[in-house]
Amino acid sequence: MLMCISHSQDFLCPTRIPQYGLPVYKKDIDLLQFSENLEFLEAEYYLWATHGYGLDIVAPELVMGGPPPIGVHRANLDLFTRNIITEFAMQEVGHLRALKSKMGGFPRPLMDLSANHFAKLFDEAFGYKLEPPFDPYRDSLNFMLSCYALPYAALVGYVGMNPLIKGYETKRLLAGLLGVESGQDAIIRMYLYERAGKVVYPYKHTVAEFTIHISNLRNRLAMCGTKEEGLFVPWQLGAENLTTTNILSADIDSLSQRRTPAEILRIVYNTGNEHARGGFFPHGANGNIARKFLKLY
Repeated sequence: MLMCISHSQDFLCPTRIPQYGLPVYKKDIDLLQFSENLEFLEAEYYLWATHGYGLDIVAPELVMGGPPPIGVHRANLDLFTRNIITEFAMQEVGHLRALKSKMGGFPRPLMDLSANHFAKLFDEAFGYKLEPPFDPYRDSLNFMLSCYALPYAALVGYVGMNPLIKGYETKRLLAGLLGVESGQDAIIRMYLYERAGKVVYPYKHTVAEFTIHISNLRNRLAMCGTKEEGLFVPWQLGAENLTTTNILSADIDSLSQRRTPAEILRIVYNTGNEHARGGFFPHGANGNIARKFLKLY
């Protein structure tokens, strides 16, 4: 009976394989492996914030001997927020496993997830030193503000890769990753939108103002125009020029924005230069694409 059920399922839900082309092309591997840097970043940040430990405990086979992140620790999260981030954390573990099993992998890069690094990042976003320094681990709202840009970096990176990859297996993997990263981004933005008018203690800025400043900083670092927007925009930038709310950030046709690996590195290095390491990756990101940029500097 089990054999009949299995056969019936295969008949009703066949796995379609294109008649032409390869499952994975060589160029596909470098592009998808590049995204492992962002998946490592999200996985470690979410795991540590919710569990107080990271990949070395949850999935040590994925780190491949890479160094543990700097300055990361458990966050003071309420149950509602902790449940969201716990699910995100486990999803990122799955993403890394899928990427490494299909594209191969590299050792976990050194990452700076310290409160001090986030404080410098938010100071730069606002253009002055926040007092006290911004601490993402302080409470749920601070943590979600710090998460605001993480899935979006992966999202726009996957959209940018899409026209460049050829393999049918690679395309399927990218589509699966993009779908979940988009969902994470939407949940974080909706979480913050529901609190848009709330003043972030002890500062004098609202949640909406935080998102606008962070997005503006990332646009400046990437140096390729406006590809990221806060929770509110002028109506000229809203959907069909008719809205000022911006729960989902998109282009003039309400399509997802896209970024190149160089743009993403300028942002995550916080240097505005894909050749100059720093920010979240003090020693630089890993993979052929990222290491090539460093060698050219």
